Amino acid sequence: MLASPHPTETTEVVVVGAGQSGIAASAHLTRLGIPHLVLEKADVADRWRHGRWDSLVANGPAWHDRFPDMEIPGVGPDEFATKDQMADYFGAFARSVDAPVRTGVEVLSVSRREGASGFLVETSEGTIAAGNVIAATGPFQVPVFPRIIGGDLVPHQIHSAEYRNPDQLPDGGVLVVGAGSSGAQIAEELRAAGRQVHLSVGPHDRPPRSYRGRDFVWWLGVLGKWDATAPDSDHVTIAVSGARGGHTIDFRELAAAGITLVGRTEASAGGALRFADDLQRNITAGDANLLELLAEADAYVEANGLDLPEEHELHELGPLPDCVTDPVRSLDPRAAGITSIIWATGYVQDFSWLRVDAFDGAGRPAHLRGVSTESGIYFLGLPWLSRRGSSFIWGTWHDAMHVADHIATRRRYAQYAPSAQTSPPSQAPSRPAQQLLEEISR
Repeated sequence: MLASPHPTETTEVVVVGAGQSGIAASAHLTRLGIPHLVLEKADVADRWRHGRWDSLVANGPAWHDRFPDMEIPGVGPDEFATKDQMADYFGAFARSVDAPVRTGVEVLSVSRREGASGFLVETSEGTIAAGNVIAATGPFQVPVFPRIIGGDLVPHQIHSAEYRNPDQLPDGGVLVVGAGSSGAQIAEELRAAGRQVHLSVGPHDRPPRSYRGRDFVWWLGVLGKWDATAPDSDHVTIAVSGARGGHTIDFRELAAAGITLVGRTEASAGGALRFADDLQRNITAGDANLLELLAEADAYVEANGLDLPEEHELHELGPLPDCVTDPVRSLDPRAAGITSIIWATGYVQDFSWLRVDAFDGAGRPAHLRGVSTESGIYFLGLPWLSRRGSSFIWGTWHDAMHVADHIATRRRYAQYAPSAQTSPPSQAPSRPAQQLLEEISR
């Protein structure tokens, strides 16, 4: 659908999305006195409330995973807010800053205006002319659902975005593909509900939930890791959990609880699932990541003379379980009783509605700290937008501040006009200036 050339409304900024990034952008735009609208096709923080499983909690403690201007009601600083508490929090924050949010309004396209500055924003309720557009739709847009296992082999297959609780699944065992925070937590929950579970483990980082009395988010902060501007190598998922009060994900413990670990799920052939021969490598690389962070933390404690209790036991990993040293490479899911697969395989971005020159040759947003190569287009909430912490709540707050300040600077340039020459240079100074000269000369 082409944007209508006759907009029914005009504003300086349209923010697309009312999740944590869109609400943060609105708060900063309001602070700067910049007129704007926030358009959301569902409801404020809808992904938190309806796009996650029932038992999900925030992956960081409440003192950290929030905006700096407001605490999470009813949640202690070291507790982990539930998904509904987080949704309520963003709704309350939006109301507290009087964010101009319009829910139930879907943005269909954004395109440059012809013969005029700014953009036409075509929505499900009409066309809006905007000087700037902030794409704040976040990283969780289109679920990645590999079509590599036929439904005749395992009939019930869903993405983790559709998973809600164990009762949702048909009777039988479950293969969970992906062992980041989502996959590992879902696998734990299914096993605790009495299901037979296979967990397909790919490359991952495995930080401790806490160490020497401090949560891992604190360690990433004091060690400067949140501010890393690009991944040192190919980015891998992080396996850490806020469930049950928060705990370190230990694949040895998962195996001891009865979860069968397997390598990356590659394909199906001849009535069997095939797994890569990488399980032990992935587990040991995750262990190395854990031990490296513990060593850096110990060095920080010593260098700064901190009195934090030692935890030698975290350095003692123990032997690898049999399912890792002698891994399953091929599995008949019917013989193993597997009736469901949950694909915890992440998301890809979808900016097909953004019809502007703001993307690189691979179709990825082209930007510097969220400021697009297309003047007037901005991005928020993307992983590594400006730093490692950009897709987290506190990180998107600071990115939104930068974007809003950039818009304010462009606004001042656009509003500038040379001062009118109202009198010849030889004319006597105006009264205030004359008074100032007299005061200086006294």
